[in-house]
Amino acid sequence: MLNDKHFAEIVLESDIIAINLYYQSQPCDLRIPLLWGVEFHYNIKIQTNNMQLILASAKIMRSADRGRVPTMTTPIFDDAARRLALELSQWSVTDLAKALHCSAAIAMENHQRFQQFMLDENRIPAILAYYGQAYKHLRADEFSADDFRFAQNHLLILSFLYGILRPLDGIHLYRLEGKVKLQTTDGKTLFAWWKDRLTDRLIERVKADDGVLLHLATEEFEHLFDWKRVEKEVRVVKPYFYVDQGAQFKIVSMYAKGCRGGMARFVIQNKLNAPKALSAFSEDGFIFNPRLGDENHPHFIKA
Repeated sequence: MLNDKHFAEIVLESDIIAINLYYQSQPCDLRIPLLWGVEFHYNIKIQTNNMQLILASAKIMRSADRGRVPTMTTPIFDDAARRLALELSQWSVTDLAKALHCSAAIAMENHQRFQQFMLDENRIPAILAYYGQAYKHLRADEFSADDFRFAQNHLLILSFLYGILRPLDGIHLYRLEGKVKLQTTDGKTLFAWWKDRLTDRLIERVKADDGVLLHLATEEFEHLFDWKRVEKEVRVVKPYFYVDQGAQFKIVSMYAKGCRGGMARFVIQNKLNAPKALSAFSEDGFIFNPRLGDENHPHFIKA
């Protein structure tokens, strides 16, 4: 029981013990009569550990209502993101189109975004700002306040501009690629520049929880870290989502991205604290197959 609830509040009154249990965020009360008449009040909080999750950011972004979240926080590497954006704001539309491998229209849109980057009123909670396939299945706009709080403590969104983001961190709309080189990064790619800054931060956060990292990002974002070191120092659980094509299993990118977002939602809304609980997950016909993979590489198959 203690591993599954958020906290217990125990109130001892003159003739009653009132115990308020919060089991998976649902309150339930237990009142026990006392045989003595001493009156005192005592509060106990029991904080349980849970998995840490990582999810990749998305190229597609949208404006969103900031009023949907209980609070908005400042990104951990906000100053670094501002420096990067300031330099990018001086790039031409043509240079942006080439660096981002995008059309002139998309480059123009992001040129304007970088020009307005210092306007704090334009910030949006990260978990609502991204709108790629994973985030469509995450469905954060349906989260309760308690879901947002759980996500804030257990989910990290990986970003080429912001490094790592908590879900309620206020960010600006942007587009960026990991191979971009800037004067701010001393001519290094963003992959290389972020590596020294993010590796310790991720490892420390996972170790401070229960030492388990649920890897729901794409492999590309592993290059933001010294990934061999991450795998050495913490337990990494990386699910795989395959389509059964009869003669072979195949990863279909669109389905895999949707399942990653759906699994993040599943963990957050159910307040899961152990990888074994992932076996109950299903999304778009993908279900757990215990005969494939192992405890660190659970396989989910769509027939």
